Amino acid sequence: MQSKGPAMSDTPSDLICVGAIGGAYGVRGEVRLKSFTAETHALEDYAPLLTEDGAFEFTVTITRGIKNGLAARLSGIATKEQADALKGVKLFVPRDRLPETEDDEYYYTDLVGLEVRDTGGAVLGKVKTVVNHGSTDILEVLVPGSSDTVLLPFTLAAVPTVDIASGRIIADPPEGLFD
Repeated sequence: MQSKGPAMSDTPSDLICVGAIGGAYGVRGEVRLKSFTAETHALEDYAPLLTEDGAFEFTVTITRGIKNGLAARLSGIATKEQADALKGVKLFVPRDRLPETEDDEYYYTDLVGLEVRDTGGAVLGKVKTVVNHGSTDILEVLVPGSSDTVLLPFTLAAVPTVDIASGRIIADPPEGLFD
């Protein structure tokens, strides 16, 4: 199973977060960019990229790969100060500009909020967010009636069924995970 992109629960469903600006890179207006796309350099292909509120739109020119991301030029950004002012800004594209997902591939935004049930039908919680720390995606599941969360590996063994249309995930979590 694969998922694409970060979890975005407060964003209109027609916008998908594809990257974030990490501030200035150098002194000539380049920015550090973190890509949330399956193919890192695809950010250029999805331009123009929008800010979450839609107030700003940028074309992107990736200049090179750097540690933990990309160096890039954004349209309208010419100075280090302008680039630094954008630190932390997330970049979005309308969903219709992204490729359709394959079977067993999902955009993070489609998973957030889905109800999680075990194979016997008992409710385990709702997906709060999706995180990736390297080897696999992990569903952070909010336990009903609590602020506690459980981290569920997003693998075929632990999550055999994802039914976005019915808003449900069927999980077969490792023993003791939800106790």
